[in-house]
Amino acid sequence: MTIPKIIAVDGPAASGKSTLAKRLAGFLGYLYFDTGVMYRAVTWIVLQRGVAFDDEATVTNLAENVPIDVQPATVDDGRDYDVRVEDQDITWEIRQPDVEANVSVVSAYAGVRTALSAQQRRVGLRGKVVMVGRDIGTVVLPEAELKIYLDASVEERARRRYEERVVRGNDVSYEAILEAMRKRDKIDSTREVAPLQVASDAIVIDSDGKSIEDVMAETIALLSK
Repeated sequence: MTIPKIIAVDGPAASGKSTLAKRLAGFLGYLYFDTGVMYRAVTWIVLQRGVAFDDEATVTNLAENVPIDVQPATVDDGRDYDVRVEDQDITWEIRQPDVEANVSVVSAYAGVRTALSAQQRRVGLRGKVVMVGRDIGTVVLPEAELKIYLDASVEERARRRYEERVVRGNDVSYEAILEAMRKRDKIDSTREVAPLQVASDAIVIDSDGKSIEDVMAETIALLSK
């Protein structure tokens, strides 16, 4: 049995793709790479450089020219990987509130998405990686030997997100989350650069009504095909 060296996991918000990718990477001893951390890294760089977030040209230039790397974790402090910018470890800095508050602005820029796709591809081509996102199998790593598209109905995904937030003590309504998720799905699937799509050679797994253990079992079975 030849285990794929590059595995792409795509899907809409709250489909469970990050949980699956993390477990799969742990099972295989691969790098778990959540591509969203690169957008956080660029946001951190913008803050450090004192650049205005509405300066799209400069923000894009930073994404194009500042090297960002994601590597297997070298510190046992709960991290899933190391995130490095110009060889500086910023793994936890990118989780700060000021980064959280501005990352959506950065990730909306087409030039940033294009630049980071190239940076993600550089990391992915090293192999032994499970990369998760929305355009991995279609844009970033179309040559991935195994492509999984993890799906679920918008109602199921909204329910999961609602339950997560209730557990955290947030005052939220299911209806508001459902509406926001529908809008997010529309944006992701219709954006001009790297829209959310199912790769022609991807295997679609519907996670409706399934536990992560069920989905993991289905995925492991694919490794021997």
